[in-house]
Amino acid sequence: MTFGFAPAGPKGGPVFNFRSEGRQFGNSKRCLVPASAFFEFTGTKYPKAKHRFTLNGCPFMAVAGLWREAVGNKPATFTMLTTDPGPDVAPYHNRQVVVLQPEN
Repeated sequence: MTFGFAPAGPKGGPVFNFRSEGRQFGNSKRCLVPASAFFEFTGTKYPKAKHRFTLNGCPFMAVAGLWREAVGNKPATFTMLTTDPGPDVAPYHNRQVVVLQPEN
């Protein structure tokens, strides 16, 4: 699969992160995106400061995602769901990926 949904219109780039609030995903193609960490960046000039977030006590995590079928000669694609940040991420960014706890 390729990371990022195709843009909805002629302008814009791939959709890597998809807002989850207020949406229903019951009929969507849901998936889990395995990751050892995710990153947030701060600063306005290159190089930006890079902040790494992991799930305490776990070697990897699952990020909630959506996927779409292949179209024509393009492969299937996926994107990650985002939500409001938790208290650990909020000082660095106003959004974060949806991390599922191992029991979920």
